[in-house]
Amino acid sequence: MGRVRPVAVLASRVRYEEKRLFAALERREVPYVHIDTRRFSAELDGGPRAGGGVPAYAAALNREISLSRGMYASLLLEARGVPTVNRSEVIEVCGDKLRTSLALERAGIPVPRTAVALTPEAGAEAAEKLGFPVVIKPLAGSWGRLVAAVHDRAGAETVLEHRAALPSPQQHIVYLQELVDKPGRDIRVIVAGDEVIGATYRYGDGGWRTNAALGARSEPCPLTPELTEPALAAARAVGGGVLGVDLIEGPDGPLVLEVNHTVEFRGLQEAHGEAVDVADAIVTHVLSAAEQAGAIG
Repeated sequence: MGRVRPVAVLASRVRYEEKRLFAALERREVPYVHIDTRRFSAELDGGPRAGGGVPAYAAALNREISLSRGMYASLLLEARGVPTVNRSEVIEVCGDKLRTSLALERAGIPVPRTAVALTPEAGAEAAEKLGFPVVIKPLAGSWGRLVAAVHDRAGAETVLEHRAALPSPQQHIVYLQELVDKPGRDIRVIVAGDEVIGATYRYGDGGWRTNAALGARSEPCPLTPELTEPALAAARAVGGGVLGVDLIEGPDGPLVLEVNHTVEFRGLQEAHGEAVDVADAIVTHVLSAAEQAGAIG
């Protein structure tokens, strides 16, 4: 019998989540290697290979926080036959809010009213047509950065004037969503494959944003079909994998805000305690992907 190939865990920053994942792998006696993507490389005509054309890893769990490094790392590993979670095309879709919105639209999933303008100058007009108040978001990014709620055209023009001065052409694309009157919270649902691992309410500090990175408080949220069905549908719409689906409670039911491809789960884990083991569920999904690919038996 040959050597058991390890699972590769890709991460340039080892946070609470990665430590939990390492511990879950160790509990299950699954060999793994931690790969810092800042030091990762692969020759296009060969590696990474274990020898004899066999992929070096049984599977890869991509936890890289850099969108570009994460996407290309998955792309390179997939090209070498390594089952990768999440796949490069999933990262590409989830890493771009417009691509995500289009995928959700094609799947018929309820979302807030959304508009896109291709220049900051056109953005104020698009915001007025959408109807104030609106939220202006960057196409790429997380943790609530560069997100602004504006309540009139003057406010939109001020924000967009700053956006126009940013050096990245992508920042000049204006992505707008209606500001939904939510009950001071949003909902994070974590999905692994076809399984919903758990959900939490996230409460802000009195502002309209409820990002964990901005200090939001997490509390357990019961799993009901009203939540699990759109969350699973949203995960399937972007290509599946291990994903964090963010929803808000609209007047006519839950609306999907976005889908996160490198989901942070500390808030959910601490809210649920021992009742849920997010890291173990993620490891189960990664091993299932490896088994389906014939990498382990």
